[in-house]
Amino acid sequence: MNRQKNIVVGISGGVDSAVAACLLAREGYTVTGLNIRVLDAVDNHPLLQPSPLVISDHPDYRIPVFSLNLSGRFRDEVISYFQEDYLGGKTPNPCMVCNKKVKWFGLVEGAKLLGADYVATGHYAVTEFSEDRYRLYKGADPEKDQSYFLWMLTQEDLSRTLFPLGKLTKPEVRALARSFGVKAAEKKESQEICFVPQDDYCSYLKNAVPGLADQVAGGDVVDEEGRIIGKHQGYPFYTIGQRRGLGVSAKEALYVNALDPEHNRIHVGKKSSLESRKILVTGLNWTGIEKPCTPLKASAKIRYRDAQTPCTIEPMRDESVSITFEIPKNAVASGQAAVFYRNDELLGGGFISGIVKEIPQ
Repeated sequence: MNRQKNIVVGISGGVDSAVAACLLAREGYTVTGLNIRVLDAVDNHPLLQPSPLVISDHPDYRIPVFSLNLSGRFRDEVISYFQEDYLGGKTPNPCMVCNKKVKWFGLVEGAKLLGADYVATGHYAVTEFSEDRYRLYKGADPEKDQSYFLWMLTQEDLSRTLFPLGKLTKPEVRALARSFGVKAAEKKESQEICFVPQDDYCSYLKNAVPGLADQVAGGDVVDEEGRIIGKHQGYPFYTIGQRRGLGVSAKEALYVNALDPEHNRIHVGKKSSLESRKILVTGLNWTGIEKPCTPLKASAKIRYRDAQTPCTIEPMRDESVSITFEIPKNAVASGQAAVFYRNDELLGGGFISGIVKEIPQ
């Protein structure tokens, strides 16, 4: 690759994105940082603005940083989706949607404005081109691998994207940060959703949707036999697999195993009721392969920290797929992503739309 290529690097203010920018600069690329703003009070601003963010104090890594305000787009594509999914009885993943619809959109727009050839981020993932296709692999650090969040990226996205940290571990990145003079070298990572204070989504929903708490309070808690055994605070404020805070008493522990927004009910059952062997997945994007027309053997994850489990992916007539796992999954939540792998390569993914209940033999 021509080392004189211009690259726009997404800069978040954290250590990973800063080290990604410095690595590319050290390799001889012309690097510009882009900080995408999503929580400004004002709406989108189509022009780049100089950013006060400083990546490094080292004279060799004085990389210019600009900002691009996409707050309006973020509200439309991410916050609205987040609220609608919870009100629909689903469990959304806003960071995953933000990656595709805001971050990569912003990076590509920034690259156009700056005349850059490529974009890059601090995600822990690996790309390569082989057999006429851009491929996405898990990052080398199993504790930091972020490929799960990138399943929505298309071939066009991958064709212009670099992941400089993909073959590094987090300790190696921190060591590089110190050598580069990165100001965020010791900055702690945030695991919170950026627009949800204290990561308290229930309080956020109550404040964001006026009157919601009163509208949904007092619905029925229903057990596996269909009996009403209590009242709840409102279906959006419960998650699949939740055990505490149900407000009901029983001889054995009960868990939320289904949400019914239409009737404002939550269904509970024994821990075994959380197990699912077969699920339905929609909104698919195929990254490593063409859309399959016949059943496919692979492995899949149903949440970021989930273990990959061998499965069979079977195409359906409506462009969705069914996933049958060799070992049942626990606490499958509609709205989360099912992401498919072959060993370390990401094949594709989609949104979990339902669970197929097994008929007792």
